[in-house]
Amino acid sequence: MVDVNASAQDSGDAERDRIARDIAGRLFQRGVDVRDDDSDDDITAIEEEVEQFETIVQARGGDLMVDEPPRGQKGRPDDARFRLPLRNADETASAYVERLRQASANLRTRHRDEG
Repeated sequence: MVDVNASAQDSGDAERDRIARDIAGRLFQRGVDVRDDDSDDDITAIEEEVEQFETIVQARGGDLMVDEPPRGQKGRPDDARFRLPLRNADETASAYVERLRQASANLRTRHRDEG
């Protein structure tokens, strides 16, 4: 007898893995390292925080094409704080997500102080 629930779960796991690989590829293009030991949830959390950071940069007048150059190239950000923080070699996914949150919070705080 075939376990229909197990097949559906395996299919769902495969779909989550495919989505996580797609996200990891997009993050890699932005210069963000994703590791083999990062879970699908880790990858999703990194993507969400990167997108949050980029949204704040754009709201502050930053140009992502300048502030975040293609992988391996140097950019000339309008403001050094607009450059996406890169993940350190020994940094866990959760530590990197927290550092991204802090960078976003710093941008929000500075904007309020200037306004």
